[in-house]
Amino acid sequence: MLDPKTLEEIGSKVSALLANSPAKDIEKNARAVMSGIFAKLDLVTGEEFDIQAQVLARTRDKLKALEARVEALEKARTES
Repeated sequence: MLDPKTLEEIGSKVSALLANSPAKDIEKNARAVMSGIFAKLDLVTGEEFDIQAQVLARTRDKLKALEARVEALEKARTES
C-alpha cells in the first residue's frame, strides 16, 4: 500500500503540471462557458429555492385559513 505522504506528493506534482498546462486554460474557458449558459437559464441557488418553498408553504397555510373563514361566513349568512 502506498504511503499517504507519497500520494500527496504525487497529487501536488500532478496539480502543478496541470496548472502549467493548456488543461488549466481549457478548464477556465469551460467554466466561463458554463457560467454563461447557467446565467441564461435563469437558475436559482438551493438556498433561494428553499426560501421560496417556505414562502409558498406559508402562503398555502394562509389560503387554507382564509378559505375556511369564507366558508364559515357564508354558512353563517345562509343560516340567518
